[in-house]
Amino acid sequence: MPWEVDVKPTAWLVTLTLPVVLFLGGCASVTSTVSGWFGSGKSARKPAELAEIKPSVSLSRAWDANVGTAGVYVFSPATDGEAVYAAGKDGRIVKLDLASGRELWRTEAGQPLSAGVGVGEGLVLVGTPKGVLLAFHTKDGTPAWTARLSGELLVPPVAGGGIVAARANDGHVYLLEAGDGKLRWTASRSLPPLTLREQSHMLLTPEALYAGHAGGRISALALNNGAPLWESNVALPRGTSELERIADVVGPLATDGKRICAAAFQGRVACFDALRGNGLWARDVSALRGVDMDERMVYVADDRGALLAFDKIRGTHPWKQDKLRDRLLSSPVAVGGRHVAVGDYQGYVHVLNTDDGAFAARAATDGSAIRGVMLSLKSGLVAQTANGGVYAFKIQ
Repeated sequence: MPWEVDVKPTAWLVTLTLPVVLFLGGCASVTSTVSGWFGSGKSARKPAELAEIKPSVSLSRAWDANVGTAGVYVFSPATDGEAVYAAGKDGRIVKLDLASGRELWRTEAGQPLSAGVGVGEGLVLVGTPKGVLLAFHTKDGTPAWTARLSGELLVPPVAGGGIVAARANDGHVYLLEAGDGKLRWTASRSLPPLTLREQSHMLLTPEALYAGHAGGRISALALNNGAPLWESNVALPRGTSELERIADVVGPLATDGKRICAAAFQGRVACFDALRGNGLWARDVSALRGVDMDERMVYVADDRGALLAFDKIRGTHPWKQDKLRDRLLSSPVAVGGRHVAVGDYQGYVHVLNTDDGAFAARAATDGSAIRGVMLSLKSGLVAQTANGGVYAFKIQ
């Protein structure tokens, strides 16, 4: 599936191609795995009951707020180091004091939202089902600019180094100027007949824009023109039917500057040389969400709700925690160097020790699913639920 790159230094209005079908049906082995994310929010299989644990750390709620329901979409909080930003489906965007949760400002987008939030370059970034990228000033929530893209936005935009990156659900990736939203370039690729609605997030570094794709590929795109610097396989589609051949890269990517890691549904978790794209290691894992890493490990949850740790250098597999089976886990986040956390379909936050995968603490939110990526802080985390709750926890 070759790339097509279109460089338009001054234009920003782009409307190209048709949307891709994002519905899965007719195959129990696939739909039972993903229906919880795209249907009722519950697993098609009976989830594991939560056994009592003996906490080794304190997980206490520091503050909470509400930004409005996510509906069928997935929203994740973000921070600029001083505040937490969050958004909901109905268009509400809030800035919350990081320490206290006090609302610093609130703005209304004036239209439904489907993706967010991204924060950077003094901007809060959200997307709409109609393909509109909206930028607001972090200082006071006033509108900065808008850009119309070619399809529904489903993952948070990213910003840094004077630029903003966003992707539409039709295979297009966009790079825009942070100052005014003008398009620097757009890159597109053809998509398989069926794709997951859960897309890969983008990762922006000073060297490249990294993105995972439907069909199992990951690529590094040049910041000046969008040309691929390299492209590699996270997974290879297998099987005879289109459903069996779904092998999309999903959720967040993770990097430490030297390597970049990703996971794919019905595929693998894999790490690559960030500069050249050479494969470093890969292990068979079918994931519904993405990965995170710390100084030692890469973490991923498989499609049956087991949390796995891999040595990020060698790919060895020191532990697996399978007592959250079929609880539709969020993407894992490494917290504070000693812990890794996941959320589940009932809004529980689970904190595990990174040494052995044992449970260290657990806390409840509002009972609705944590589907977005939790925000990792130095000594805690922030989670956003499907009902719009934003919860900050301290780990002590």
